[in-house]
Amino acid sequence: MKKYLGDVIDVAVVAAMAVAGVLFWQGIAAAQSVTVYTAGPQDLADALSKGFTAKSKAKVNLFQGTTGQVMAKIAAEAANPQVDVLISASWDTGVDLASKGQLLDYTSANAKNVPAELKTANYVAQGAAALAIVWNSKTGKPKPSDWADLAKPEYKDQVTMPDPAASGSAYGLVSGLVANQNLGWKYFETMKANGTAVVGANAAALNPVMQGAKSAVFGAVDYISIDAKAKGEAIEVIYPATGTVLESRPMMIMKTSKNVEQAKQFIDYVLSDEGQKLVADVYLLPARTDIAAKRAGWKEIKLLPADANATAQKRAETLAQFKKVMDIK
Repeated sequence: MKKYLGDVIDVAVVAAMAVAGVLFWQGIAAAQSVTVYTAGPQDLADALSKGFTAKSKAKVNLFQGTTGQVMAKIAAEAANPQVDVLISASWDTGVDLASKGQLLDYTSANAKNVPAELKTANYVAQGAAALAIVWNSKTGKPKPSDWADLAKPEYKDQVTMPDPAASGSAYGLVSGLVANQNLGWKYFETMKANGTAVVGANAAALNPVMQGAKSAVFGAVDYISIDAKAKGEAIEVIYPATGTVLESRPMMIMKTSKNVEQAKQFIDYVLSDEGQKLVADVYLLPARTDIAAKRAGWKEIKLLPADANATAQKRAETLAQFKKVMDIK
């Protein structure tokens, strides 16, 4: 009888240990995840998530949207932060959040070949895009070569542009142009007088031009348009002679992250050979200079001087002035 009871107890103990073991590994599995909010292209976000999970076995909880949508989600979750890694389409996001002490210090070993201006102790570029003119060659309008061409009479009511309040990259361009002594706010006044339409984020500005309803986009994100042209659209991507802005896309780990180790591993993966080749595949400039780009590279685009810190600090002021000049209600 004692032996029988002992056997029963032994079985119960083993069963309890088995259940505890299952629960333990379930807990480990649940912990192996990272939440990423990105303003990058959906196909890139999906590819990076899939690649990271294959390497690390950690699940990626992904939210993709415009910079405005991503930042609005983070603000809405302020009482219970969910995001571990944030990837913005605007460098000033990193500047702003770092100044508020909201970012974790982390330098990836894979950032060795990222230029110094594209990394700090708190954030590092995933890649970069240049802002360009996109012209539909079938609309019969003369091919523009510089920003000023889009303010000429032949482009009356024929130009769209992304709204800098909705697009981080468009904000970077507006900041760069108003700081240029040859352009400034006077240039935007001429664009407004010429009927330039400010229409939401990047896709909303590009679609009418690809459809032929408008002739050119002022300040298109180049990688989206390069991809569209590769798929057969009758458009050309033109880098203005005056110069343009290169909008680097910062990655950062939030101090409120609940999955810090997985967040660090995700940054490492994006900056790995494999991750940077995925960045190049969507026609973004890889952050690492030793990874080949599939479009115009770092040395092939004339850039305007830019001060990221000043740009971030003047964001509210710049957006208010833009809204006033362009008469946006």
